[in-house]
Amino acid sequence: MSDPMHDSSDFRRQRKSGIAAIALAAVFAVGLWLGIDHLMSPLAGMESLAARMLLTLKCCCMAVLFCLVTGVEAVAHERLTSPAFDPLARFETRRLRVNQRYLQNTVEQIIVFCVALFGLAAYCADGAQMRAVVATTVVWIVARVAFWLGYHRSAAMRGLGAPGMALSMIVLLYVASRFGHELAGAVGAIAPGAAFVLIEAVLFWGTRPQSDA
Repeated sequence: MSDPMHDSSDFRRQRKSGIAAIALAAVFAVGLWLGIDHLMSPLAGMESLAARMLLTLKCCCMAVLFCLVTGVEAVAHERLTSPAFDPLARFETRRLRVNQRYLQNTVEQIIVFCVALFGLAAYCADGAQMRAVVATTVVWIVARVAFWLGYHRSAAMRGLGAPGMALSMIVLLYVASRFGHELAGAVGAIAPGAAFVLIEAVLFWGTRPQSDA
């Protein structure tokens, strides 16, 4: 049997390492995003909505290629060269398990990312503002790679990819706020963020560890 005290100590150690990884990655992600947004030349021909949507589609294609497709390939290559060729044989290496979890996590997150990116592009007025779409795409791809590589080192180090999901959420909140403002002014702009914070608080409260009876 495992020692509960040891398990609790190991969890706290991993969580501390994970939080440190998130903090470090967040600083890098903010710097990278701001660098692209401020130093990149404005994109030409972005005055029309159709042009902005087309560029956003291209950005999504880049994210799918370098994050989702590579995950699919990683799992496929290992299955092709090991007894895992038969999925029902239940043969799994640690590398394969990590790659499968990365792939599943990326499938989930890429939906959030793409929706957020199209929403952001809809509220960009010109080529200068569309730099935010490119910056968001680059940071998200880098964060996915950091998550993947970090996960192979340890569970805690997957925290290096946290800024990617955080960025998608921030963009979605921005889009929701702009949309809310269109519907109901200042109150409508504040309401989505306030509602989301409330839901997060309920989730934190509802998923807190329960002590044994």
